[in-house]
This record gives sequence, C-alpha cells and structure tokens, in this order.
Amino acid sequence: MEIYDGLFAIGLLIVVAKLLEGVFRRFGLNSIVAYAATGVILGPVTGLVESGAEVEIVLGIGIFMFFFVIGLDELDIWGFISAIRGRLFVASVLSLAISLLVSLAVTTDILFDLELGLNFTQALGVAAVLSLSSLGVVAKVLIDEGRLRERVGVQIFSAVVIAELIGLFIVGFAISEHFYAAGEDHTLDALSVVTLVAQIIGFTAITWFASTKVLPRLIVILQRFLQVPQLSFGLLLGGLFLVVVGAERVGLHGSLGALLFGAALSILPYQVRRDIMPGMHGAAEGFFVPLFFASAGLHLSLEFLELPLQTIAALALVPVAGKIAGAFIGSYVARLDAPAATASGLMAKGVAEIALLLVLFHTETIDKGIFSLLVLVMFVYILLTPLGISFAIRRTERSEDETPIGRIPPSLGRFALDDVKVEDILDRSRSYPDQSLTVKTFAENWLMPEQHDYVVVDNGNLAGIVSLSMLRYLPRNEWGRTPLRQVLRHNTPHARSDEFVEDALQQMTDSSLTVLPVRDTQTDEFIGSISSHEVIEMIVLSAKGREI
Repeated sequence: MEIYDGLFAIGLLIVVAKLLEGVFRRFGLNSIVAYAATGVILGPVTGLVESGAEVEIVLGIGIFMFFFVIGLDELDIWGFISAIRGRLFVASVLSLAISLLVSLAVTTDILFDLELGLNFTQALGVAAVLSLSSLGVVAKVLIDEGRLRERVGVQIFSAVVIAELIGLFIVGFAISEHFYAAGEDHTLDALSVVTLVAQIIGFTAITWFASTKVLPRLIVILQRFLQVPQLSFGLLLGGLFLVVVGAERVGLHGSLGALLFGAALSILPYQVRRDIMPGMHGAAEGFFVPLFFASAGLHLSLEFLELPLQTIAALALVPVAGKIAGAFIGSYVARLDAPAATASGLMAKGVAEIALLLVLFHTETIDKGIFSLLVLVMFVYILLTPLGISFAIRRTERSEDETPIGRIPPSLGRFALDDVKVEDILDRSRSYPDQSLTVKTFAENWLMPEQHDYVVVDNGNLAGIVSLSMLRYLPRNEWGRTPLRQVLRHNTPHARSDEFVEDALQQMTDSSLTVLPVRDTQTDEFIGSISSHEVIEMIVLSAKGREI
C-alpha cells in the first residue's frame, strides 16, 4: 500500500501544482510561487500529502534535474571568461564579497550569536546562497526592456555572469565540504580546503572534457549508425545520473555534479540540444521541478515564529542590506557607467536559491524554522527584484551606441536566439571579391570598417577566406602584384543553409572567424556567407519581441 500512497501524493502534487501555475500566472506571479503554495495547501494546511520515502526518492531526482537544467540554460562559463576584465570584474567580486561578509555576520557567531548551531562551513553555505545573483532574471528583464545589446545591458549581464558563477562555486564548495566531513567532528583546515578544491578542479576537468570532446562526437556517431529514437536524450539523462554518482564518490554533492554537467553541455551543437531539450524540459517542467518546489511548500511551517525576534529580524533584513550595500558599493567604487542599474542587476534573485536552501534543509544543515524563514525571504526577492531592475534601467538614458561585437559575452545569444536557421539571415544577392584581384585592388575597393575576414570566390565558386591578419605579413610594396589567391585560407569551415544560426556562430568562434561561407544543403553549391555581426543583429531583433 505504501507505493500507492506515494503515487497518490505525487500525482496530487503535480496536478494541483500545474493548475495553480495557470491561476497564478494570470496575476503575474512566478510559477515557483504556485508550486510552493501547492505544497503548503496539500501539506501543512489540509494534511492530504505527507513527504514519505517514495516521494523523497523522486524529489532527489528532481534536485539533480533542476540543477542540470540550470547549468544547461543559465550557467555561462564562456561569458564568465570573456567578462573577466578590469573594473567590471572588480565591481562583481566586491559586490559578492561584501554581501557574503555581511551575511556571515548573522550565520556565524563571530560578531553576535543567533544560536543557529552552524559550523563555519555550513554558515558559509547559507551565506553564499543569500549572496547569489540570478543571470536568468537579469537576461529576461533586459530582453523585456529592449536593452540587451546597449552598453548598459551588456555591462549588467556581464557583471551578473561573474557574480553568479563565483557565488555558485562558493556554495558548491561549502556543500561539498559539509558532505566531505559528514559524520565527523571536522574543522575547516588548509589541507581539507586544498584537497576539496583539487577534487572539484579534477572532477570539473574530467566532466568538461568528456562532455565537450567525447560525448558530442559519440552522440553523432551513434545516431548515424543506430538511428534509435530519443537516443541523445537517453544518453544524456543516463549520463546525468552517472555524473551525480561520480560527484558523490569523490566527495562532492550530486547537485554540483549536475550543475557542472549541464554547464559543460551548454556548448553542445544546437541541433543536439534542440533534440534533447524538449524532452528534458518536458520532464523537468512537467514533473520534477513542480514536485521539487512543491516539496519546499510541504516543509514550510510557522516554526520560524518561535525563533527570537532578533533572529528573525537579523536573518530577514541583514543579508538583504548586505546585498544592496555590496551591489552599490561595488558598482560605484569600480566607477562603472550607470552604477545604479548595474547594482540593481547584481541584486537579482531567482529560484536556484530556494533549491539550494532545500538541499541545505535535506542535509540537516538548517532546521525547518530557518528554512521556512529564508524561503519566504527568497519569495519576496523573486517578486520584487525584477521590478527594481526594470525601474533602474528605465531611469538610464538610452544609448545609440551599441556594444562592439567583440565585447559582447559569446553566450548572450543563448538567451535571445532560438530556432533561427542560416537561410533566414542569408543575403543571396551579395557580391564577393574574386581571387584574381590583387591585394591592393581588394584593399581599395572591398575593405569595410570592423570587418576582419572576407569570403573570396573563383568565378562564383568558393575559393577561401582572406583575413586582414594575413595581410600584415605581406610587404605593402608587393600588394600591387600579389593576387588574393596567394594569401587565401583554403579548406575553410562552412555552414549549410538549413543549419541553425547558433551552430554557425559556434563554428566562427571555434575557427576564430567573423564570417562563414554557406553552401546549399541540397546541391552543395556556394550560395553566400553570414557574419557574426549579422548574427548579433538577429539576436537583438529576436530579443526585442521575445519573452523567456
């Protein structure tokens, strides 16, 4: 009978959660609020559902699915790498550091004791969760406001990329260290820190290599020879669970492994991701995520009202004050343009924080009272911060100057471009220089500002690509007698007309090119080219009218 009780609980939670989601959306409320409300109604209020062993197993899978999707859709490793520069990096790190230190003041007993009963590692994990920023929330607001490619938009986006990734690393470290020391009277020391960091780096390197170098090629080969329906979906879902187990075996929390696996797979060819994402999102959004966040509602209670008043006030207000102070101090000290708008972006909160709090609750790092209080604080954040970001951005003057392509985070297009193919932006009427032209004639008649690579033809057929970097090695006195054919890059990569634009952009990035020849899928004839500038323009046009 227990299995049927579990099925009843799961079925009731999912049905009510999705129905409430539709009702809440009519009032502009986040779906996560609807899921949590479901748990509260069916659990503490009516007592129809209790969290049993069968439900907990499914919830465990939901945790890993959720963090995998977060890594796949939101975690921006390449954006982080490209954004590490100068004042922007200083502002993000300073913002996170101040917020983290202020939160530590109430989660530890260093300054005053709120009697939370946390050791330093556990307190660090809670403080890091309270200090996180949400890239997904920021991207949505920027797109809704039509400011995605303006300098202020790219600045906000890049700042949050840095803050989010560093914050997630700190949370992952704290959770992992807690598991590493489970059951022991463990104190944080230099050796354990170095060991854990080495484990994280080693696990990340192996997962990253397997996910980016081995798995994509393996999927393509297997699909070609086996032709099994939903093969890539099955391989990646099974791979997710294997990575979770591998993470646990090396002392990391499984959610960190799922997050890293998703982040690594975010650079899969778009065609592969397009094949797997409907199934992955369907399973996650239709089953696991509603159930996962409904369980947060099951565990919500009014026990936090039994906490001392100073504890409630400190946990509810001090981290918020630290987040605000850190965001503004970091933005102004670094002397960023539009510091108020950037600060508002750094204060963004999403649903990952609630998920991490649920992880901390299930590992008994925090009790039900603290969990309930902090989840309520996160709900307030989720409802208010998008409004604050929109208000701050609208007070910032619009700029006619768009950010140069080279300074746009390479994965920004992930948030605004979907299902657009190369043929959708291909200009078939464009003309191209012939390889018989001299370099001098080419330079005088074909060079354009901010374009570094040019497609060259031979009587209308693709001959290759000439890059300005190649011409630097040719003495100017030889330009008049040197034909383009002698400085061409032959055997260049190319795109097919029915390819997705995101795959073409990835090819350009991998090949260090700003243009890509296009061949007709059916005839294999050269039919034109696309440039990274055109792709970015398409991203902007798509973003202005789209909600994500």
